[in-house]
Amino acid sequence: MPPFDFHCPTRIVFGPGRVAELGGLVAGLGVGRLLVVSDPGVVEAGHTGRCVELLEASGLQTLLFDGVQENPTTDHVRRGVEVARDYRPDAIVAVGGGSSMDCTKGINFVYSCGGRMQDYWGVGKATADLLPMVAVPTTAGTGSEAQSFALISDAQTHAKMACGDKRAAFRLALLDPELTLTQPPAVTALTGVDAIAHTVETLVTKKRNQVSLAFSREAWRLLSQGLPRVFDDPKDLVARGWVQQGACLAGLAIENSMLGAAHALANPLTAAYGIVHGQAVGLMLPHVVRHNAARDEGARLAYQELHGENDHLGVLDPEEAVRQQAGHLAQIVRQGGLADRLGDLGVERERLPELAADAARQWTGTFNPVEMSEHDYLRLYEAAF
Repeated sequence: MPPFDFHCPTRIVFGPGRVAELGGLVAGLGVGRLLVVSDPGVVEAGHTGRCVELLEASGLQTLLFDGVQENPTTDHVRRGVEVARDYRPDAIVAVGGGSSMDCTKGINFVYSCGGRMQDYWGVGKATADLLPMVAVPTTAGTGSEAQSFALISDAQTHAKMACGDKRAAFRLALLDPELTLTQPPAVTALTGVDAIAHTVETLVTKKRNQVSLAFSREAWRLLSQGLPRVFDDPKDLVARGWVQQGACLAGLAIENSMLGAAHALANPLTAAYGIVHGQAVGLMLPHVVRHNAARDEGARLAYQELHGENDHLGVLDPEEAVRQQAGHLAQIVRQGGLADRLGDLGVERERLPELAADAARQWTGTFNPVEMSEHDYLRLYEAAF
């Protein structure tokens, strides 16, 4: 059994309507001057304004920075840091999806420790304690509220930087599934498929351990049952709650296990073509499952176990179980209205070798249960084309 060192510094509060408790929960942290980080879509949906009202009703001061965009870059972080330096908050509250939460962490790194975002690319690069942070997710997918990593793209090179430090964990995450009801169908699909990918990859990485496996398995149970129900009925609050909890647990799994080749394949597609992350990783995931299962018995058994959660017809041959599990993952992608071929997304076949070379340089690929070469990545892109 692999050794592990498990510590969860984040208080996780879940339940429909519990956003009403936000002011009291944040005030209980002993802070008073808050920078609220959000994005224009969440502001337009009304969630940001409601959170600000709840915070101010508890006697807290707030200032809103809503300059976050999808896939936050070093430019977004820089502008947020400028606002923070002028305002001098003693805590930061993220309201929104993974982009708002990641940008919040990025702002905190640079505001609290100095330098620029690129200085924190890697693990354990913080040079001082960070401000307390609170997350109020309005999507269910990234699990960023349960992780100490920020994913920030370099505005010049477009490299996606994973910046992780245990001091960058949220102090509090408030999960209210009612906030996810306003997600457009495309956002629900993209974030939900991303969460599915997190469960499947964390289950088999080289760093997996008994703690991460517990989170991965329960996350799969919740997501595999909840997400198809949400696709069928977007107002199904019970299913929304399952998906939100599953995404959070998958984030805890990432924190204790890391990710694999599907994310290594997805990042170059986002950098080169602007393909949204959930679309890219969901498209590549079934191909990675087949690749890993054919070369690693542990991965094959893990995928077979996942399929058992959805197999009500009896025990299948192991190879058939993996084949059906990969097909099931592809079906979830299609059910969400997402593409299942790279050619349908404008990717040119002649650029696949270039994308494969980039995938081979991605950090997440080093945790894949099967060693990946540039040729392996090229074969997977070709299979997905």
